[in-house]
Amino acid sequence: MKALPFKIPKTEQSSIHTQVDEEFHFYDTLHQHPEIQVTLIERSHGTLIHGDYLGSFAPGDVFVIGANAPHVFRNDKIYYTQPTDRAAKALTFFFDENTLGKNFLELPEARTLAIFIRNLERGVKFTGPDLIPITAAIRELFRADGMDRIIALLQVLKQLMQARNYELLSRHLPSKEVNATEGKRLNDIFNFTIKEYTRPIQLEEVAALANLSKTAFCRYFKQHTRKTYLDFLTEYRVSEACKMLSDKSTPIAQVAYNCGFNNLSNFNRRFKNVVGVSPRAYINQSAISKT
Repeated sequence: MKALPFKIPKTEQSSIHTQVDEEFHFYDTLHQHPEIQVTLIERSHGTLIHGDYLGSFAPGDVFVIGANAPHVFRNDKIYYTQPTDRAAKALTFFFDENTLGKNFLELPEARTLAIFIRNLERGVKFTGPDLIPITAAIRELFRADGMDRIIALLQVLKQLMQARNYELLSRHLPSKEVNATEGKRLNDIFNFTIKEYTRPIQLEEVAALANLSKTAFCRYFKQHTRKTYLDFLTEYRVSEACKMLSDKSTPIAQVAYNCGFNNLSNFNRRFKNVVGVSPRAYINQSAISKT
């Protein structure tokens, strides 16, 4: 799946491009670039789409976005409400196999690093206690300059390599078969889903948005995301339900209705299929993790 190409600006003063995003919401168009991206979420909540992965993000999360992987960090609806005192902020840097020098990864001492970098294509989310040293190393990279920035990059990569708590994002390597026009079509489908997921959505409606027949749309979406549209819709609804359940102020039945499920038993079944536990068990697990 190829999305809108996104060019990372580079200067003669630095081989490592750093970027501080601090806006009402993050850039919300599905895009891709040949560089590997490392992002530390500092503020805001939302949903990350990365290849065939769909999951939530929150402050403190660290993600590695694979080279050429279609992705978008889409903030929750509240960040699009103006005026708002909420803001999204993330620290991001980009690098590729040549950032440390064309032949650096060919050194015997860098062999494991070379293998690690080449295995990042599917994307990674880091979790647990590993986040503390990873976050510290990323912040140090943003403070450093000159030779110290190269050393800081190596420190970040070292912390990422040593991490034991992580989740691979995409189940499959990104496809490079679709042009930018089709990437825009997918972006429109994702944005429509994110906007309308709280109500019943018919396949014919989404197919019309994509200017395809129902049969052609189902084939198109499965080919480029490796999942059916209904599976994608369910995963997004469950992802939003998880955020509501973590708050614990809304009854489970109301959460189910708010997320577009037509009845509680259907919600419980779909939720367990995606998350692995029932909504009630998820609430209990969330309560334990916060203590």
